[in-house]
Amino acid sequence: MFVLKRSHRNPILIPDRDHYWEASATFNLCAVKKGKKIYGLYRALSSKDRLRTPDQISIVGIGESLDGLHFENRRKFIEPVMEWERYGCEDPRTTHFEGKYYTFYTALSHYPFVPEGIKVAVAVHKDFTHVEERHLVTPFNAKAMTLFPERIAGKITVIFSAHTDGSVAKMCIAQVERIEELWSLDFWESWHAGIDEHVINLRRSEYDHVEVGAPPIRTKQGWLLVYSYIQNFFPSSEPRRFGIEAILLDPKDPKKIIGRTKGPIMIPEEPSERSGQVSDTIFPTGALIEGDKLTIYYGASDTTVCAAFVGLNDLISTIHPTTAPRWQFTRAKGNPIIVPDPSHTWESKATLNPAALDLGGKVHILYRALSEDNTSTIGYASSKDGITIDDRHDEPIYMPREDFESKKIANGNSGCEDPRLTKIGKVIYMCYTAFDGIGPPRVAITSIKEADFIKKNWKWEKPILITPKSIDDKDTCILPEKIGGKYLVLHRIGTDICCDYVNSLDFKRETIDKCIRVLGPRPGAWDGTKVGITAPPIKTKQGWLLLYHAVSENHHTYRVGAILLDLKDPTIVLARSADPIFEPQEEYEKVGIVNNVVFPCGMIVRKGMVYIYYGGGDKVTGVATMELDVIVDALVKGAKYR
Repeated sequence: MFVLKRSHRNPILIPDRDHYWEASATFNLCAVKKGKKIYGLYRALSSKDRLRTPDQISIVGIGESLDGLHFENRRKFIEPVMEWERYGCEDPRTTHFEGKYYTFYTALSHYPFVPEGIKVAVAVHKDFTHVEERHLVTPFNAKAMTLFPERIAGKITVIFSAHTDGSVAKMCIAQVERIEELWSLDFWESWHAGIDEHVINLRRSEYDHVEVGAPPIRTKQGWLLVYSYIQNFFPSSEPRRFGIEAILLDPKDPKKIIGRTKGPIMIPEEPSERSGQVSDTIFPTGALIEGDKLTIYYGASDTTVCAAFVGLNDLISTIHPTTAPRWQFTRAKGNPIIVPDPSHTWESKATLNPAALDLGGKVHILYRALSEDNTSTIGYASSKDGITIDDRHDEPIYMPREDFESKKIANGNSGCEDPRLTKIGKVIYMCYTAFDGIGPPRVAITSIKEADFIKKNWKWEKPILITPKSIDDKDTCILPEKIGGKYLVLHRIGTDICCDYVNSLDFKRETIDKCIRVLGPRPGAWDGTKVGITAPPIKTKQGWLLLYHAVSENHHTYRVGAILLDLKDPTIVLARSADPIFEPQEEYEKVGIVNNVVFPCGMIVRKGMVYIYYGGGDKVTGVATMELDVIVDALVKGAKYR
């Protein structure tokens, strides 16, 4: 698990209309630290010149910064002077290697632009004042070349994207003995004859495209490479999605993948990323490490430069196979812990989506039980150790009793679904989804005295609907304490997690009538279709920890993420996990009444461990655990990034 946080100063570099050479766009910056200064080399697009063809041209600009966010003294650095770059110099990537700086860039030699006129070039310099020499590197279509900052097994190593403008784009590694071989035609003819031996294949689909992003960074665990992953780049019925991902390569063999992110850690979300010369585009070209903070520089909509921050240890620990298990939830060995019982008609089809409450030395689990005629009731089980079921009732402890949750269509879904429990004072409140099979699902609430709950004396109060008519509203809970003198109710309408404040818990007098948006989906990411709460949030010193479930656009897979809400104002999201911390893996999660589902409704904390109780495949109940500090520390770290 890790958090990615955009800089609040974004965009950090914008076009300067007083400089004709960078008046239209300034993007795709690569940052290099030299002494106390950080130099940013970036692609600058000129204002339009009606007397030229093309009427705009790209060069490489440069700026200086002390903090990596404010770049001053901006000036031209690499301009077209050679025939093979006459129509532009784009997207620089700079590496300090054996006493010199090597800035690789895209050189354009043809207009209109065609693949054979788009190649890699390099500028060599000892400082950032002037270029001493420049060379055309690849004799074939290529982009995004960057140099590893040290020799690997004695070899000079570059990574780049070959044939990026055709239909067979490949991310490749090339190694030489002498730096001059990188601009040797003989070397590239020999290398290209065996190109498939040098490929790092990161594509998940034949329609996707990958391109090298920032120069590789040396870490203790391996080479960290931040790169561009574009879903549906090649002709597809699905929309094109730009994202940023990361990969860890073997320190001794960069063609060997140690670990990688499972999907985009960033997608276009902010206005500067959604609108510009090329809308809905983010493209990484730079990365710097300061302590445990990784700064990623990226172009936004091919117009400006933005920055985002990631905790380096959290990122690497999440993707490295030896540490990854600690940075995500681990299933109990005895899973699933509750399965349908054919001898009980009321729970013969499914036992899923459990609420949980740690009380009196036991974890009390209230789960949704489904009969063969698709009626949902609430069953009961308990566990002393939080995993092994010690007691399970033969009869439901809560059944449909009102017209709004009674079956209207034979064999249709109806009843009481997906309970969530909150203890406030000496009363336990249960929110659940009430459904009669006809109208949209609505949220009902009931309650029981703590003493009766402990004694299993199931004297539930008469349930009341608390959400508006004719609106599909689910995934609801009450915060266990007041916020500003009022109670906060979290719920979901449509695709978003919402909330509303109520003066009291007397729902005979007031109901939910607001959808104050707290969190929404991120199209193109693992949580791209809709989000909803899992269990009621846990209060920590740093904020309210809320786990949420989310559905992806591809395959409609349910996964779990985490957010940290402000203690005084829980409508404010302080940090959000970039990656899922729990997802379907086991057969009972991937195959069920609904495939590819993990859906928690219960969460407790014991001895520093978070236990989540979840439905797998909409059929069974499981439990998984994770260290509380790992979750909270990552969120707190991300919340501090500015």
